[in-house]
Amino acid sequence: MSVKTVPAGVQLSPEDILIKISDQTKPTSLRWYFLFFFISGFCSILYELIWLRLAMAQFGVTTPMVSIVLSCFMGGLGLGSWAAGRLIRTQAHRLKLAPLQIYALTELLIGCGGVIVPLELLAGRYALEHIGASLSLSSGGYYVAAGLWLAFTLLPWCACMGATIPVAMYAIRSTRPMESNRSFSFLYLANVLGALAGAAIPLLLIELWGFNRTLQCGMGLNLAICATAYQLGKKRSQQSAIGELANSDSIASAPISLSQMLSNGTLWLLFATGLTSMGMEVVWTRQFTIFVGTLVYSFAMILGVYLAATFLGSVVYRRWIRRYNTEGTLIWVFVCVAALMPLLTADMRLKIATWLRLPLGLAGFSGLLGFLTPSLVDRYSDGDPDRAGVAYAVNVAGCILGPLVAGFLLLPYMDERYALAALTFPWVLTGIWFAFAKPGSVPKLTSNRAVRVAILTACLAASAALVFLTQSYIQRVPGAVIRRDNTATVLAVGQGMQKNLVVNGVTMTALTPLTKAMAAMPLAMLNHPPKNALVICFGMGTTHRSMLSWGIDSTAVDLVPSVPALFGYFHADAPQLVRSPKSHIVIDDGRRFLERTTEQYDVIAIDPPPPIGAAGSSLLYSREFYETAKKRLKDGGILAQWFPGGDRTTASAIARSLKDSFPYVRAYGSFIGVGVHFFASMQPIPNLSAAQLAQRMPPQAAADFVEWGPFRTPEQQYAFLLKSELPMDWLINLDKNAPALTDDRPINEYGMLRVVGLPPY
Repeated sequence: MSVKTVPAGVQLSPEDILIKISDQTKPTSLRWYFLFFFISGFCSILYELIWLRLAMAQFGVTTPMVSIVLSCFMGGLGLGSWAAGRLIRTQAHRLKLAPLQIYALTELLIGCGGVIVPLELLAGRYALEHIGASLSLSSGGYYVAAGLWLAFTLLPWCACMGATIPVAMYAIRSTRPMESNRSFSFLYLANVLGALAGAAIPLLLIELWGFNRTLQCGMGLNLAICATAYQLGKKRSQQSAIGELANSDSIASAPISLSQMLSNGTLWLLFATGLTSMGMEVVWTRQFTIFVGTLVYSFAMILGVYLAATFLGSVVYRRWIRRYNTEGTLIWVFVCVAALMPLLTADMRLKIATWLRLPLGLAGFSGLLGFLTPSLVDRYSDGDPDRAGVAYAVNVAGCILGPLVAGFLLLPYMDERYALAALTFPWVLTGIWFAFAKPGSVPKLTSNRAVRVAILTACLAASAALVFLTQSYIQRVPGAVIRRDNTATVLAVGQGMQKNLVVNGVTMTALTPLTKAMAAMPLAMLNHPPKNALVICFGMGTTHRSMLSWGIDSTAVDLVPSVPALFGYFHADAPQLVRSPKSHIVIDDGRRFLERTTEQYDVIAIDPPPPIGAAGSSLLYSREFYETAKKRLKDGGILAQWFPGGDRTTASAIARSLKDSFPYVRAYGSFIGVGVHFFASMQPIPNLSAAQLAQRMPPQAAADFVEWGPFRTPEQQYAFLLKSELPMDWLINLDKNAPALTDDRPINEYGMLRVVGLPPY
């Protein structure tokens, strides 16, 4: 049916235009938009989680690199949101496609990006390997080159993600103008609910299928949205009516200038919500690691609680706004005290169930921001896609800056308590301002300024009590030596042989002879005299110290700058060893160091941080890692891999990946009866007796080997280890169905299905 013409000179109101559209077709149900944004939110988190992990595998797990990846992701969202809104304002009258069809095309591009990004990351790694020789190992040049490549890789696809909200708002306003003034909060609600599902379900999919097949699943969902949205748009012949809408004041508002943006209080509040929420996530990770651990599921729990509370806050806002014209002033007064609640629930003196600490601590603040963020965007945009794009971009700008402020300006220099207080301070000022502001159309209680001031005073008092009366886990370890940096908070605790290294509240290692065996066994097994060695993961420095006792060059690499700084706490001779020309300590990601160095080593010893399922640890057990390590071993060199113990599937997967990578692999139990020493080489490993191994040791190395026992002589030490040899076939057959551990299948990190008794293979 064609659109009826309107006599010249007759001006149509928005209601007339709506009737004109309705004469031709029934508008697309808002339920479709909710479904689209639920799935889109799910896919966005899926892509973010996997792209970040793949980028870590290709470019390193260093804090600056993670910050670059997340900044590119968030920057793309903001750029796409701003650009899409601006293009709709200026070019809508020229579009030949229905708005819903344009939205379908953005989903098509996002789906394509899901599977193209991994290829681009591989290409970037290849490119940097070939230009890496011109960059020093710890130079900013590497980060500049990698950052440029990551920006080139991620920005276009993430911009498509950011563009979906303005484009969908345009589609809603074109067909349902009377329902569009709060369309952002409607789409935001669906998107957050999808993101909540995306924080959990992909972890199970990765365990089942691996990273690449999970990305293909995400691509399939985006393509399904594309096909459905395109067909819905195609069925509606709206073009002439849409053109009138695009040219009317109802959709083409005047552009906002930079000066207007800088003077707009709503935009500043949106910037603050992004900055503080993302900055606090960084602080929460350190605060609650002692309770939830370092597994991928631990971080998913924090993200899940944050998103669930945000969703509930958005639901409350959607219902609230049906009754009141504004969010009210009283809610702003509560933000500061809610932001500090994690200080209470992270206090170990509070005797509550561990699983309650996260929701009780994070839900209040996250829920309030879930209420306020869509409220602010709705208020600023009033359904205008361009203004919504600007508002969302400003919020994303805060999201980019927040982790940088928390990770690089606050946490390296202060306790988590004061870092959280610093991020909360803007909300203290905001609460004070709103307490004295003129109330809008809100419940009568908040219209009384005296009541608001009294509530503000109570909230400020409660906030001060949370800051100064609670305790962090650090305060419960008197005498600890504390080091902080942008990666972690590190503690050295204990005396004598009871010393421990604690990173973000988790004990990493202790003084134990098994770390000496990581050096003594492979060095003595070599078919030639050793000259140098590499230790990946410094820990207390025991293995590095044992390598040096052989009179050889030893290079030790650790990701956390504060860890090697505590070398002297654990070993009295550390200052002397650090000054030795044979000792080299590098702060870097171990895998990245291996890929970029041109040095070759007699022994490469890897001691990944516990637990076996720690997030990112699979990058030091994977077949791809071993392929890189082989290139850095001399002829007859030995790779020593420590496996701290885990479930049967993990043990089998690691043993299989080693066996697939090296023709000669041997495995031995440890002194403490837990874990396995793997020794792998491209050449046969000599089958020597305990006496022969002991004879190869220099006197200083022999003394170092028996320093902590458990036996009195090196020969006895070696004899015990040789008797504990484990057949590789037996280890591999612990789970005959387990695949080799690879970058795509990080078996050790993703095991929830195995825990609940559902084998994923």
